[in-house]
Amino acid sequence: MKTDEARAGVLMAIAAQICIQLGLVVAVGLIDTIGSDGTAWLRLSLAGFVLLVAVRPRPSAFTFRTFGMCVVLGGVTAAISLFFMASLDRLALGTATALEFLGPLMIAVISGSGRHRFLWPALAAIGVVLLSQPFGGGIDPKGALLAVMAGVCWAIYILLTQRVGDEVAGVNGLAVSMPIAGLVASFFVDAKAFSLLTPQVIVIGLIMAMLLPVIPYVLELLALRRLTTATFGILMSLEPAFAVLVGFLLLGQNPGWAGLFGIAAVVAAGVGASRAGGREMAVPLEVG
Repeated sequence: MKTDEARAGVLMAIAAQICIQLGLVVAVGLIDTIGSDGTAWLRLSLAGFVLLVAVRPRPSAFTFRTFGMCVVLGGVTAAISLFFMASLDRLALGTATALEFLGPLMIAVISGSGRHRFLWPALAAIGVVLLSQPFGGGIDPKGALLAVMAGVCWAIYILLTQRVGDEVAGVNGLAVSMPIAGLVASFFVDAKAFSLLTPQVIVIGLIMAMLLPVIPYVLELLALRRLTTATFGILMSLEPAFAVLVGFLLLGQNPGWAGLFGIAAVVAAGVGASRAGGREMAVPLEVG
């Protein structure tokens, strides 16, 4: 019975990651229509609306302090999405995901135990060099910087989520922080993006919001009930690999051999950090 439960948990975790990457594929298409900032705002706003209606958080679930933490968390969530969507406008999906993944990896290493955990940043650094190819023209430097900035914000997000999760029951914190993220993102959107909104674009945006983060978040919660956090952390470390696969199959993005080895190094570093006990809490899928 436990084996069946674990197998179901693994399948749910993998399904969550696939949903995330499919949502990002939709996002890449929307970026061409309403820009990266418009796409980030549309995703956050629609996801926030869905969560607000579905969860209907009660004021009694918060104190003044915890509500303030949710507001800060919403601002950080907006920053992640704005930075990452902007990086997708310049980088392949797999490359952007691998660079963003460095943020959670650093949290895993810092919170881990044992001397071997310091090997993982070095391995990740090798992966970044292979991905960016700084001595051969490589990738767009601004795109790489944007993806890394998204990773830094993601690391901050993890720490904040741990605090909010300890003090706010259920998903009430997410149901407040996500609408706030949409509101914050609206201040950074080119006004032209609003004029380009059509019923078709809104429907596509709603599909994107369901794929990222609503459905993955539910799948993540179900998976965590069946898996240890260490096992879940290892599965989440495969995210850059899924991004490469989806990018290749659906977007025709070929990372090349150097890019493949670079992403493999980042994935291996994430797996190693997770095995070392670096993830006391799973990296939230809410940001993608």
